[in-house]
Amino acid sequence: MTRTGRTVAAAIVLATLAAPASAGLFEFTGQAESSTGEALYEERHRIEGSCKAGVFQPLEHRVVYIRRAESNSHPFAEKRLDYRSSPLRPAVNYQQPDFKESLEITYPASDSAAIVWQQPGGEIKQSNLGGSNDLVVDAGFDNLVRQNWHKLTTGESVKFRFLAPTRGTDYAFILEPAQNLSVEADHLVQIRPESLVLKFLVDPIILGYNNKGALTAYSGLTNVRENADQNHTATIHYEVNNYPECDLIP
Repeated sequence: MTRTGRTVAAAIVLATLAAPASAGLFEFTGQAESSTGEALYEERHRIEGSCKAGVFQPLEHRVVYIRRAESNSHPFAEKRLDYRSSPLRPAVNYQQPDFKESLEITYPASDSAAIVWQQPGGEIKQSNLGGSNDLVVDAGFDNLVRQNWHKLTTGESVKFRFLAPTRGTDYAFILEPAQNLSVEADHLVQIRPESLVLKFLVDPIILGYNNKGALTAYSGLTNVRENADQNHTATIHYEVNNYPECDLIP
């Protein structure tokens, strides 16, 4: 091999060693509908991550929200999540400018969460919450399902605490297998409050997954504001545009 050839080969080896192992990209799109079947909005998800031991690990997640009737327009809302600290407790930055609303969740220490919520109308509410090993934040529920895939698909349930950021606290919930005639999927699970009191106030969230572990349906309260007083309750059907190079579930 010539000197030039050896140089090129060395450069290739170094580049390979420096590159992240089996970098992955997971993309999917959701179509949200009201209970009457009215088209509400579209979600476009892009998750960048890596593969470790053959399983996808999310790092950065971006979601843009577009009105269904205005598919070529600019997004009306955007959310960014950073899973570097935990796949279950991502840092969150959500913006919905049409209501002048924003939400930011960060973790200044390993045992605390800081919440800054700019409410519709401009008033800012700040909260600090002590951390918990079983705390789940925002889309971290999706990773919670995949981490407990074997339990859920064999009939077991999982208890956890879910952050309610606009209330500045968390509540006990149960993730369990479900049956729902209105949502079709290979596997159905639901998230419901553990408290008897909350059961009467909060409807379960129904989640559908395919056999690969990808979210295919969501039915329940969303984080997208419908008006100044409440968020949309919707059924969202998801379609995967690109799977990562490795498996989604262990």
